[in-house]
Amino acid sequence: MDDIREIGKKVLKIEADAVSAMAERLDSHFESAVDIISRSRGRMVVTGIGKSGLVGKKVAATLSSTGTPAFFLHPAEASHGDIGMVTSDDIIIFVSNSGETEELIRLIPVLKRFNVGMISMTGNHNSTLSKAADVTLDVSVKEEACPLGIVPTASTTAALAMGDAVAVALLVKRGLKKEDFALFHPGGNLGKKLLIKVEDLMHSGDALPVILPDEEMARAIIEISSKKLGTTIVADTENRILGIITDGDLRRGIERWGKKFFDMKAAEVMTENPKTVSKDELAVKALSIMENYSIASLVVPDVDAKAKGIIHIYDILKKGIV
Repeated sequence: MDDIREIGKKVLKIEADAVSAMAERLDSHFESAVDIISRSRGRMVVTGIGKSGLVGKKVAATLSSTGTPAFFLHPAEASHGDIGMVTSDDIIIFVSNSGETEELIRLIPVLKRFNVGMISMTGNHNSTLSKAADVTLDVSVKEEACPLGIVPTASTTAALAMGDAVAVALLVKRGLKKEDFALFHPGGNLGKKLLIKVEDLMHSGDALPVILPDEEMARAIIEISSKKLGTTIVADTENRILGIITDGDLRRGIERWGKKFFDMKAAEVMTENPKTVSKDELAVKALSIMENYSIASLVVPDVDAKAKGIIHIYDILKKGIV
C-alpha cells in the first residue's frame, strides 16, 4: 500500500510542478490572448479531440459561466457542417498538446477564410497550430505523470489550468461581480442567494394573517391557524402595523392567564414594533435577521408602514437558501 501511495504522491507532484512551471513562464502572449478575447464581439469557440476535447469542453463551460459566451465545437463534426455555427466575429481556441492534431489542422483553411481570430493552447511552439494561430498559449510540460510517458496527465492538467487562468483574467478585466455571476447560475446556491428577494417568497394578499387590535384572542388563534404561518400581524383599520402575535405568545398566554386569555384583546398580547424587512431585500438577508434574533418570520411593510407581507424561515429554507 505504501508503494501505491507513493505513486499517487508522485503523480500529484509532477502535475503540480507542471502548473507551477507554466506560471513561471507566463508571458505577453497570455495578455494578448486575454485582450483579443475581451475585444471580441462574438463568442469563444473551443475545439479539441480526445482528452484535449474534454479539457476544451470544461474551458468553454468555465468561460460561459464567467461572462464570456463560449461553446465547444467537435472538430470532426465541424468538418461535416457544424463549422456553420462559427461567425467572423468569433474567436477559436485550439486545444492540442502536440499542436499537430489532424482534425484541428483541417479546420485552419476554412477558419482563415472566415477571418476568425485563432488562439492555440499547445505544448509545441513550432507546431502547425501554433504557427497558424494569432497567439499561442504555452501549455508544455516537462513530463507526463504516466510512467510510460504517453498517457495525457500533466499535459491535460496544464491545459485545464491555463483555461481557468484565461477565464479568471477575463472575469477580473470585465469587473464581473457576484451578482453578475449569479445571473449565469440562477439554479445554483449562489444564484439563489443573490437573486431571490423577499418579495419573491413572502405571503401577501389573502394569505396574509392580519387582525385588528381590539379583536379577541380567540379570533387571533383562528387567524394564526388558518393562515398556517404561526403568527399574525396586528394592524389598525388602515392596515398600519401595530404589532405581532406568534404561536409562542399563545402558549405563554394560556399558561399565564388560563381561560381568560381567549377573551383578551390582541393589543394586550401583541409584541409592538416587530422585526421587519423590505420586500426588495435579498431573502438571504432576511434569513440572517431571523437567525440573529432567533425568530421564525419577519413582517414586510410597504413605504407607508402598512402590512404588505410576511416571510417565513421555512419559505427560505425550502428554496435552498442557506
